[in-house]
Amino acid sequence: MQYQGITALMTLVSHFAFILLAFRGFQALRFDRYVNQEKQDHFKVVLVLVSVAIGFLCSSFFLSVIENIKNLGYLIK
Repeated sequence: MQYQGITALMTLVSHFAFILLAFRGFQALRFDRYVNQEKQDHFKVVLVLVSVAIGFLCSSFFLSVIENIKNLGYLIK
């Protein structure tokens, strides 16, 4: 049971960390300069949604690689 709790905590932390990294990365690119002033609110929503999508995908990839590396031990046994 404790293993599942640790895995769940690691998954949540990883998802939020990668979403934050994606959001900060998109903010650093300064795409808001190319959007009209009237559409800034819509752009912010799109920026958050794209950050969530890319952060989740990167986090899932990272966690999958860790899980596969861990399972390589079963190949040797």
